[in-house]
Amino acid sequence: MSTVQSIPEQPEVEFWFDPICPWCWMTSRWASEVAAVRGFEITWHPLSLAILNEDNEPNEHSAHMLGGHRLGRVVEAARVAHGQEVVGKLYTAFGTRIHPGQRSDFDGILAEALAELGLPAELAAAADDEALDAPLRANTNHAMEIAGPDVGVPIISVNGVAFFGPVVTPSPTGETALRLWDGIVAAASVPGFYELKRGRTAGPQF
Repeated sequence: MSTVQSIPEQPEVEFWFDPICPWCWMTSRWASEVAAVRGFEITWHPLSLAILNEDNEPNEHSAHMLGGHRLGRVVEAARVAHGQEVVGKLYTAFGTRIHPGQRSDFDGILAEALAELGLPAELAAAADDEALDAPLRANTNHAMEIAGPDVGVPIISVNGVAFFGPVVTPSPTGETALRLWDGIVAAASVPGFYELKRGRTAGPQF
């Protein structure tokens, strides 16, 4: 008897992200397109690459990861104050400026994103509120637990089956996006399936 899970038309999908990761951004745009076509919702969760890498020596990415961490604090504060539905919207507002927009002025990005979504400007203060590190750490730890060790972002869970990736550039669209979704979800649903990889030869293409 086969143990492969079926792929329902409206699955329960969760997506863990750090706003500063370009690969996560492209995967999120792909997943968002599939969700819009298939008619399902994605529950978005911020995590922190700064927390994930806190035991490593500082490097050229450390300041950027701290910027993403600060944005993650604001996402969590907005979620508590205004509901889960603002999380994905904030991620899109941040990511559009950071990735296609090629910006790194995080305070400016933060102020503009809050204004765009009609959220209180006072939420920007959450960027420096260390009390918000606890839920970010909980999200980060949970994502690592369900996807397994030695992974990063993005992490996606479909009907309780979690996996890292896929890493894609540029984001697939149209029928290609749907075909990739069905293939990835089918592969991840096979018990004992852990890894499929090929060497990456191209950088982020927004």
